[in-house]
Amino acid sequence: MKNALILFGGVSSEHDVSVVSAKSVIENVPKDKYNIIMLGITKDGSWFKYDGDVALLPEDKWLDDKENLTKAIISPDRGDHGILVFGCNGVEKIRIDVAFPVLHGKNGEDGTVQGFLQLSGIPFVGCDMLASACCMDKAVTNSLADNAGIPQAKWLAFNRCEYEVNKNSMLAKAGEYLGFPIFVKPANAGSSVGVSKAENSSELPEAVEKAFKEDDKIVLEEAVVGSEVECAVLGNENPVASTVGEIVSCKDFYDYEAKYVNPASELHIPARISEEKIEEVRAAAVRAYKVLGCSGLARVDFFVRESDGKVMLNEPNTIPGFTSISMYPKLFAASGIPYSELIDKLFELAAEKWEV
Repeated sequence: MKNALILFGGVSSEHDVSVVSAKSVIENVPKDKYNIIMLGITKDGSWFKYDGDVALLPEDKWLDDKENLTKAIISPDRGDHGILVFGCNGVEKIRIDVAFPVLHGKNGEDGTVQGFLQLSGIPFVGCDMLASACCMDKAVTNSLADNAGIPQAKWLAFNRCEYEVNKNSMLAKAGEYLGFPIFVKPANAGSSVGVSKAENSSELPEAVEKAFKEDDKIVLEEAVVGSEVECAVLGNENPVASTVGEIVSCKDFYDYEAKYVNPASELHIPARISEEKIEEVRAAAVRAYKVLGCSGLARVDFFVRESDGKVMLNEPNTIPGFTSISMYPKLFAASGIPYSELIDKLFELAAEKWEV
């Protein structure tokens, strides 16, 4: 039986989503093939091996279970090939055969943990360091998509220093080039944290300041009127795409509350678009996945513009949500791969990519 490390939590605005995702992953790991080892990261960056009830992960209740917490870290020494647990009787080494960093956002989905795992020689689920970093940074993603000729909304990006020096000119440039409404996003954040929709020039400064609270670089995009659809992709050199799902937000746009708090948002699987358009989105998802250097998994999000039916890239997510209501596992379940089988496939892809 192989030791599968599940990393969860993290120093990220998406910490609370991560612990819920991790609970679902752990509950669906094939127990006859994998021995689960849980390694949690607190919001302030402390690492603990957790041996308690997985039901306590949400809302960080696991941290109150002191008897089942032991300080532990991933060893960067390839000879250890696993984690070091600092118990009362000294340091215990536990070999890890495969790791799943169920970490969303900064310090988990942005290449940091991926680079650490690569350095440690531990096979892991998902994209490598470079692809993770590129897909996390919306400005880099947009630049790569533009270079590859992948259709997307018009966009601009600038950093805090540029903005502080030329606020008025940069705001004017955004309004003139993009038109209103404008979506303002932190370049490096997920789950729509820090995202605003500025309807006019008077709302734009506040939206910019909100985004800067999450990151020192922000992206501004024209609003696209149309369907918001998502496609799950699985694989390394020969990735496959799931069917396509559609999001209907309970709010003006699909923000954090609409995703995780308000149950009124709707998910439609398959999306309410033609079969021809579904196939077009699936093909576009695989193409974007390859252009961005993804491996293992990603959920690739698109708009289908209302005016002309054009399929336009919204963004990739290299560690998409894995909660019970998340689109990625739901899309593959609808495509004939149930949750537990999906986890097993992800572990196999990790071993295929990284085992030496």
